[in-house]
Amino acid sequence: MIALLTGEVVAVDSTAIILDVNGVGYEIRMPLADLAEIHIDQHRTVYTVMSVSQDAIALQGFLSMEAKRIFTQLVKVSGIGPKVALSLLSTLNPGQIAQAISDNDASALAKAPGLGKKGAQKIIVELQGSITAPTPELASDTPARMAAEDTGRLQVIEGLISLGWHQQDAVAAVDGAIEDLHCATPLPHSEVPMVLRQALKSLDSGR
Repeated sequence: MIALLTGEVVAVDSTAIILDVNGVGYEIRMPLADLAEIHIDQHRTVYTVMSVSQDAIALQGFLSMEAKRIFTQLVKVSGIGPKVALSLLSTLNPGQIAQAISDNDASALAKAPGLGKKGAQKIIVELQGSITAPTPELASDTPARMAAEDTGRLQVIEGLISLGWHQQDAVAAVDGAIEDLHCATPLPHSEVPMVLRQALKSLDSGR
């Protein structure tokens, strides 16, 4: 079992990174909030989970142990595979997932693409009582969690990726636009269109 990898990031896209560990490249699928924190040439430590199916062996990775813990709990639920668990962690941060389970809030969980209300209810039934909602201090103490809470910023990044821009270029352009426009953080949703226009202008000028 590969529980942790440390190495140099050599590639990043909208779903995964490739981490060079002593000359061996590992493809690691990660939640969007974690991907937004990672750039090529960074030296990173990623907490990993290996999933084995009939068709493939895959690695999922996380920047925090809390996210990894939530993921391993989610995939224990019948009918919830790694893809859906990552989708949920790309939609809500670990603290929000734990809180939704604790509050019996299936609607919050069902926002994750590919999950649905029935799957959300199954998660609550099977995990309620085994996942404790974190305190407010713990819910905001990692970059991945803070990125997950900055939904406006992530919305712009996702928009650029959907237009065909590489993830690392989209992140750099969005962060530059937020700084140039002196926007508040987390980015207010009312300022998303303005930041998107500025980021596109920056990307187009760099072609």
